[in-house]
Amino acid sequence: VPRDAAPARQAARAVTASPAAASSTQEAVLVGLAGAGLGALAGSVVGLAMPAALVGAANGAISGSRRVYDWSSIKGVGAFALDSTWSLANTAAGLAAHALGAVRGEPGYVPALSERLNRHVYRRGFQPRKGFAITLGNVISGAGDVGKPRRVKLVTDHEDVHVWQARALGPLYPMLYVGWMAGGAAIGATAWLTVLRHERFTKVVESLAYYANPLEWWAYSRDDHWPPSAMIAGLGPKRPAVAAFAR
Repeated sequence: VPRDAAPARQAARAVTASPAAASSTQEAVLVGLAGAGLGALAGSVVGLAMPAALVGAANGAISGSRRVYDWSSIKGVGAFALDSTWSLANTAAGLAAHALGAVRGEPGYVPALSERLNRHVYRRGFQPRKGFAITLGNVISGAGDVGKPRRVKLVTDHEDVHVWQARALGPLYPMLYVGWMAGGAAIGATAWLTVLRHERFTKVVESLAYYANPLEWWAYSRDDHWPPSAMIAGLGPKRPAVAAFAR
């Protein structure tokens, strides 16, 4: 990946070269081209240069037009480089979230929680479960009423953790997340059949498949919400995985 970071730095310099900021159209073009280049380099490793280039270009164009990446920081440039290379599979899932949210209608894009913050945030968008936010790649959907401080904190301290987990783990992220959910569901069903019949079946399964997932444990801990109130006591770690961002 370090070798691939050069096009990202070039895009950053080009985007910030104008006296003020480049127009959103200029940024969309420049970042789209840089994303295509990085995607092609990453995809060529597994013989998928063209599909990877298309994903990188689409993410770059959308993110550029919305001024999502913070080019003034290493974190922002790194986010773009990872989204266009190592985490490209997650970025593709994020593009699907954009599309599904648009099909649903009025996804409620939130610039205040997205611009130069290295992510896309929607009030509604793709939301499989009512009341729950969901993060796919660099896209957070279901943020809800962001006029409420709790919903803003959910985005900044919980869902954004998933954005960076995906960037750090790359293609391993969906495999680990879905793998845990499948295994946890099986263990939860067995636990309900054997020792937890007094609890609601769905609650037992959800506690082990979702809440006890190490990736969720980390995010809920960062959000200072561990253990979650909906989780059955004793079916997950007692203590937070890490310190909360804020108390």
